[in-house]
Amino acid sequence: MCGRYTLRARLNRILEEFACDVQEGLVVEPRFNIAPTQDVLIVQDGRLQTARWGLVPSWADDPKIGNRMINARSDGVADKPAFRRAFKQSRCLVVADGFYEWRPGGDEKQPFFIRMRDDRPFAFAGLSESWRHGEETLRSTTIITTEANPLMAPLHDRMPVILPAEARPLWLDPEFAGRDALRALLKPYEADDLVAAPVGTRVNNPRNETPECLAPP
Repeated sequence: MCGRYTLRARLNRILEEFACDVQEGLVVEPRFNIAPTQDVLIVQDGRLQTARWGLVPSWADDPKIGNRMINARSDGVADKPAFRRAFKQSRCLVVADGFYEWRPGGDEKQPFFIRMRDDRPFAFAGLSESWRHGEETLRSTTIITTEANPLMAPLHDRMPVILPAEARPLWLDPEFAGRDALRALLKPYEADDLVAAPVGTRVNNPRNETPECLAPP
């Protein structure tokens, strides 16, 4: 799964990487411990914008359902009622530059930080929804996961789908609904492009949102 990640890059670096416009008035601050139910940055409709992490389907009665939908498994995302509409019509990029995973063992799991070798921003494959209740509108998102690559396998059996740059246009194309071609994009990212390093347990608490989350144990 993917339950915690970072976005330390500055706004101009994000816009350079994704060649997109930006939501008016958007303020981007370095994030070192992004957690579910918080506002995150996504790219959709050619624009960098905010969404709440935890997908709330448009048909939901209670937005709290999003607390259980921070991830969507790639093998069921096209068919499950909570995700199939968004998979067909409302795909997005969730912007990140690293993520955490916890290796089991001992009295306390060991957290690891995983990033690109060159530390550039990247995109998780995401879905988004707009939930409306009266005059209230909530934009929300989920991160799709797939099988772990060889780097991730010792830590967890799954990992977030990271889309290479060449796959992003197809994933974002709202007119494209070729299920097989889209599902083919939801594969483990090349392990050689990633590095993983242990970090201290400060990251275990989502209230900790400082660079010290990346400090070694």
